[in-house]
Amino acid sequence: MTSVATRLLSMIFLFQSRRHWTVSELSNELDVSDRTIHRYIGMLEEMGIPLYSERGPYGGFSLLKTYKLPPLIFTPEEATVLYMGTQLMLDFWGKPFKDAITGVTAKLDNVLPDDIRQEVQRAQRSLVIMTSTSRDYTPYHDLMADLRDCMAQAQQVKLRYHSFSRVETDRLVDPYALSFRWGNWYLVGYCHMREELRTFRIDRILGMEETKTPFKMPSDFDAKAYLEETMRFENQYHVVVRMAPEAAPRMRERSDEWMKVKDIEDGSVEICFDVDNLDWAAGFVLSWGKLAKAIEPPELAERVQQAARDLLAQYEQ
Repeated sequence: MTSVATRLLSMIFLFQSRRHWTVSELSNELDVSDRTIHRYIGMLEEMGIPLYSERGPYGGFSLLKTYKLPPLIFTPEEATVLYMGTQLMLDFWGKPFKDAITGVTAKLDNVLPDDIRQEVQRAQRSLVIMTSTSRDYTPYHDLMADLRDCMAQAQQVKLRYHSFSRVETDRLVDPYALSFRWGNWYLVGYCHMREELRTFRIDRILGMEETKTPFKMPSDFDAKAYLEETMRFENQYHVVVRMAPEAAPRMRERSDEWMKVKDIEDGSVEICFDVDNLDWAAGFVLSWGKLAKAIEPPELAERVQQAARDLLAQYEQ
């Protein structure tokens, strides 16, 4: 439950961001009643915060313009969020933000009281965040830093890029955003060769050249919305696999993550999940060996059989 002290601090920060607030605006921000806001205003005035009220249709409360608010004060939870956030940035970005991360943590260490810093240290020992990428992106840190600079300056870049099929092309791109998704880093931008928005996997960029040519990003562009739309796969197949009793406990642990599990009287289970293509499903069945048997769709069983025959033929040779 949010404490009164935390809400009072939040009100101070709201007045720091914007000096004039109406009672309804404050009540919406803090999710309390108008009456509670008036009570909090009185408490802040007792603390020496120079607030004054303004009457009329646009009235509300304002902070005296000449008043300087006290330095930032963090609760233990807020300080923990900041420290953990810097660790995430270090894991994801590494070199480009290392100096900034060092500076932020040094400033936090300097301004936080000893008791809060000790609470943060205890939280860091008990809250462990593990991040992972599909590959080591250290060799690409300089490239990502250069792309970030070009995005900040709204300058076009020339990319030497190879696609999934290993076809190399030269692209003139307006870089809009960098995104980390599914273990990989992507550049989102307008490709002048394709004349549309495209995503480029960072590890497939063979080279980059700054052009010093400015571009203007559309005001309504939303990188997150674009990625969610373009990287969404439509599932076309409903898969059913019978798993032997030895594998049943593992399947039950995964139930509701991405599969449904149905118990069978003999101790085995049937698992059901949807996929956009059968290649991954066939690989899943093969990875469990004789403990898994493809039931539906029929073409999945055919793919598994063919893959098994090809594998056997390879070793017979």
